[in-house]
Amino acid sequence: MLKGKRIVLGITGSIAAYKACLIIRGLVKQGAEVQVVITPAGKEFITPITLSALTHKPVISEFFSQRDGTWNSHVDLGLWADAMLIAPATASTIGKMANGIADNMLITTYLSMKAPVFVAPAMDLDMYAHPTTQQNLERLKSFGNTIIEPQSGFLASGLEGKGRMEEPEKIVKALDVFFDGEKQTRLSGKRIMITAGPTYEKIDPVRFIGNYSSGKMGFALVEECRRRGADVILIAGPVSMQCDPEIERVNVESCEEMYQEAVKAFDNADAAILCAAVADFRPETVASKKIKREKDNLVLRLAPTHDIAAALGKLKRENQRMVGFALETNDEELNAKKKLQKKNLDFIVLNSTRNEGTTFRSNDNQISIISATGQKDFPKKPKTEVAKDIIDELESII
Repeated sequence: MLKGKRIVLGITGSIAAYKACLIIRGLVKQGAEVQVVITPAGKEFITPITLSALTHKPVISEFFSQRDGTWNSHVDLGLWADAMLIAPATASTIGKMANGIADNMLITTYLSMKAPVFVAPAMDLDMYAHPTTQQNLERLKSFGNTIIEPQSGFLASGLEGKGRMEEPEKIVKALDVFFDGEKQTRLSGKRIMITAGPTYEKIDPVRFIGNYSSGKMGFALVEECRRRGADVILIAGPVSMQCDPEIERVNVESCEEMYQEAVKAFDNADAAILCAAVADFRPETVASKKIKREKDNLVLRLAPTHDIAAALGKLKRENQRMVGFALETNDEELNAKKKLQKKNLDFIVLNSTRNEGTTFRSNDNQISIISATGQKDFPKKPKTEVAKDIIDELESII
């Protein structure tokens, strides 16, 4: 499935750089077109001449290829590629990617990349196990990047760990499986509406009722649906997260705004995933000016907001599918099953604040998927992986 695919291969300063030749051969053998971008440190381990002979393309390393002003456009590379593979990826490069330190051509290309990114770490086992490296890898996963896990070995302490770059044939296989799955997905051409993030309900011009939702789970679902060929419309509450500019995105603030946009979008949708943490109440009145502190007590009268899931459940047609979310603090399964029936959902994703290190503002989640036919429980994992479990379930019924 790699025939005709355009791959940017990033090579960094690792002893494993010589294996890039085998990766290139594997990609080219399957019909892919490969453009190498190498860091200055990478050229200390393998020569650009060798790489160019394999790809039949000049190797890109610097911003300016000649002294006459000719320059290499990282933006054009980001638009050209169907995928970017960084192999080997050193701890230094992973750290720069995770924190946006664009001090070489490879990192600027990564930051401009519109296509999926695959990262194959390669370093000393103890370096890989270090909390800083693991934190940076988790950050890359939260951005939607795929980490091709390194091989196991033994740490200096004698314990087993990972660090050595995965074998070239398995790295090529990872890309092949990705594009194979992309072509065969049941979501191809389907229109999926996804809500994400919190809503803010104004008290006065400077205060609001809201919650801690970061939008990470919803945005992970957007990327997973898009990866499987779906046409996604994202209705996002006030979050700082960004998505591919090609995705249709509607920004809202309040529940009322999200309700109006969701009803409009659902009419033409094959499925809706209601991941947003919508405020259940809003102030009955909104002050036109900042409320001053004049008394010890301030009483706010609250009115219920729209129940978006219930409203869409009433509009739902036989050929449409709906996925809801239930974030609970107690009686989790009982409450989720009630919502499943009341809101006419096909299945509901349950998570709990009692699972530490999950839900709001976390990169991880731990869910159960509940439907009329039963319940599936999943272990704690990154939200990018949780998104795959949820979309797998959606594909089984769409």
